[in-house]
Amino acid sequence: MNISNYEKYISAETMMGPSSIRILEELFDKYPLQCAPDDLILDLGCGTGLTSLVIAKETGARVYANDLWVKAEENEKRFYNWGISGQVTPVCEDANNLHFNEKQFNALASIDSYHYFAGHKGFFQEKILPFMKDNGEVLIGIPGLKDEYEGQAEELLSAWLGNEAYMFKSPKLWEELIGSNDRIESVETWEMDCFSKAWDEWLATDNKHARGDRQYFETIIKPYTCFVGIYIKLKN
Repeated sequence: MNISNYEKYISAETMMGPSSIRILEELFDKYPLQCAPDDLILDLGCGTGLTSLVIAKETGARVYANDLWVKAEENEKRFYNWGISGQVTPVCEDANNLHFNEKQFNALASIDSYHYFAGHKGFFQEKILPFMKDNGEVLIGIPGLKDEYEGQAEELLSAWLGNEAYMFKSPKLWEELIGSNDRIESVETWEMDCFSKAWDEWLATDNKHARGDRQYFETIIKPYTCFVGIYIKLKN
């Protein structure tokens, strides 16, 4: 994946946090998806659709771009302007109440969003797994807490995140939360390497949320947090 192909789409308006494209780049480099044009991929928590654009371009598959906070009509306009409206379908639904068909998707990607709605045991098996085809793959990249600080999220991060600090969990804990199932072949979690680049690109923007993050980066964000990569392979 060549991230320079997407630079013209990246701006303070389309970014919603540390570079989702950098996070997706590492996931694709580590676990490239081999897709056919008729395969379906769910981009869960797609934001303004940047990740959906990259997924569509890099895999050639059809993408369902779902987000609760960004209206489908807004993303539909962007997808039309980006020339991908025939390949990417915008959806606006709660991740806890999705209306897709059983075993509809060959793959799922969720960048900088999964921690908002999936931080409890049983979520993956109950809310995601039913929609995944056998032999499917799941790629997740989210902000989290370094393993050595597990259990200290509210103590260490509350000055920055307030009552949302609990959402930040370690790679080890995310592996436990995904859990085991007779359809799951393997689960891998790790601290991602893209942390510095993704944060640098976000903090360089004039987005008001980026300006707020700058004051906490050296004292809280950099010492205690990471990006958690999650890869789930399903059985045939």
